Amino acid sequence: MVDGAQPPDVTNAIWPKLQSIRDRLEPGYRVEIGGAIEGSQKGNVSILVLFPLMMSVMLTILMIQLQSISRLILVFLTAPLGIIGASLGLNVADRPFGFVALLGLIALMGMIMRNAVILVDQIESDVSHGSTRRDAIIEATVRRARPVVLTALAAILAMIPLSRSAFWGPMAIIIKGGLFVATFPTLLFLPGLYALWYRKRLDERGPVGEPRAKLRRIGPAEAASKRRVPVAVAAE
Repeated sequence: MVDGAQPPDVTNAIWPKLQSIRDRLEPGYRVEIGGAIEGSQKGNVSILVLFPLMMSVMLTILMIQLQSISRLILVFLTAPLGIIGASLGLNVADRPFGFVALLGLIALMGMIMRNAVILVDQIESDVSHGSTRRDAIIEATVRRARPVVLTALAAILAMIPLSRSAFWGPMAIIIKGGLFVATFPTLLFLPGLYALWYRKRLDERGPVGEPRAKLRRIGPAEAASKRRVPVAVAAE
């Protein structure tokens, strides 16, 4: 086998050349693809079967959290950002995209959407406390940038030991590359997309809660006038 050749590429190159052999087989005999590629295909089929249920549960949970279809769409639009880093990581490491890599891509999209949910939730929280959407976008992005970056960095470092694994390596590389590339664009893309979505209401101020009581220093004369003097009432 040629050095650096991946099993899927070798199989795809050889399989058409076996057509003449398959045509000359006696009835009851056949040639099928086996090994790791067969297992990967079975795994992909099992994921596709459960994919509608998985999407339904994920949409329900996000809808409960965000309570808005527009915000749900904004969060979903950030998920494809991970594909950039995932494809670059696989090409640099020269790893195939198989069943395990597909699991890593699904996990990566979940991590990116989690960061987007945190950011959107912070923006809406600031708006609900009386900030304009314009100020809330800026303040929430600055406030949440550090936790998002540190969380992504922790996940990237955790994937380093698995990168050399023959089985889990593609998944680790996809998660590492996707988070490394997508974290910073998420902090820029999502606020910009949010501002574009609500461009007609950027200066709209959210409902202000009850104002806090302000402390005021009073002088001795005012304090004496407000002091209550007990009065003795004689019983009849």
